[in-house]
Amino acid sequence: MTQAPATSRDVRRQHDREIVALALPAFGALVAEPLFLMVDSAIVGHLGTPQLAGLAIAAALLSTAVSVFVFLAYATTAAVARRVGSGDLQAAIRQGMDGIWLALLLGAAVVALTLPTAPWLVDVFGASDTAAPYAITYLRISSLGIPAMLVVLAATGVLRGLQDTRTPLYVAIGGFAANGALNVGLVYGAGLGIAGSAWGTVIAQCGMAAAYLVVVVRGARRHGASLRPDVAGIRASAQAGVPLLVRTLSLRAVLMIATAVAARLGDAEVAAHQIILSLWSLMAFALDAIAIAGQAIIGRYLGADDAEGARQVCRRMVQWGVVSGVVLGALLVVARPLFIPLFTGDPTVQDTLLPALLVVAVSQPIAGVVFVLDGVLMGAGDGPYLAWAMLLTLAVFAPVALLIPTLGGGLTAIWWAMTLMMSVRMATLWLRSRSGRWIVTGATR
Repeated sequence: MTQAPATSRDVRRQHDREIVALALPAFGALVAEPLFLMVDSAIVGHLGTPQLAGLAIAAALLSTAVSVFVFLAYATTAAVARRVGSGDLQAAIRQGMDGIWLALLLGAAVVALTLPTAPWLVDVFGASDTAAPYAITYLRISSLGIPAMLVVLAATGVLRGLQDTRTPLYVAIGGFAANGALNVGLVYGAGLGIAGSAWGTVIAQCGMAAAYLVVVVRGARRHGASLRPDVAGIRASAQAGVPLLVRTLSLRAVLMIATAVAARLGDAEVAAHQIILSLWSLMAFALDAIAIAGQAIIGRYLGADDAEGARQVCRRMVQWGVVSGVVLGALLVVARPLFIPLFTGDPTVQDTLLPALLVVAVSQPIAGVVFVLDGVLMGAGDGPYLAWAMLLTLAVFAPVALLIPTLGGGLTAIWWAMTLMMSVRMATLWLRSRSGRWIVTGATR
């Protein structure tokens, strides 16, 4: 008996199942990771204001350092997924090991730079005389965990490329629980203060890295992949990551400019901006989860020489992005009376916040398309285009944002400028997706 050909509805359902199966665990892992800092802040906050201020400065430096190397996850996901699509699991894991070795080398370099320059870095960030010693202590100890943090990024990319987002979720939950227990025990039980919080985080991060390595090494042995460092492979991983590094730095520049402009407008504006930025980042986790699914699925289809399948899943993911953006925007508007008082009781900040928040809500469907297409092009290994597109976006955004203090419009104008930034990104990504130039099939790009 012959099997009936799959209908377009069947194909959409298959794509939906794949997207949900990868995106939901990815979202859980993305949300779990920032909880590390929340736990540290809650525990250290009871030690005193100088300790908490020191933590805030050190954490900002550490998060910036790690976010710069997020390409370790993105580039590794795309490369491994292509090998999976081609059916060569041994080469897929070998490719992943190259990314992990690169992470270790970069992590060691960052530690070597951070330890001697910690006092200078803390001073540049404007730490007070009372907060600076605590910031230096936390930064120096926590920097020892940076190699583990970067290994976690690279190994997460390996597993995503292998179409596994559940293991990263389990590891993130385990790391979060261990971090909380270690912090309480070392800060209060052992009386180590802020140093105990830093050591607790380092130990938890090393444990997470070890858990990932056990999974990857087990897979390597199962499929006969070499674990030894390969200079050519590490160099190729670094070269693939450079365009994504440029993209990430450009995006960070956009966020820094927006915050700097808000700070020039006044205390109420920068306070309201920080609240909106926190909410914007939270919604970005949901949209980024879909993008992560896109990286893994698109890479696999292209590796399997299925160009039409890649086009179909790209179209379906754009639909997911639009719908997700509409839902998130609506939730933001409907729930605003509930969450705004949780952030601030200052009527001036609340009044400043509301119109800008509505702009963010309206722009969420645009953000949904941007995140999805960003993930699709990353999965296709189209990093150079993403770098140039983000540089163009920065060039458009920067002069508009910097003119706001002169032209007026306040915080609402800043978030209209952010919406312009996302619109430019959407236009560049949409044009690329429509051109089809990102569709390069095969085990390697």
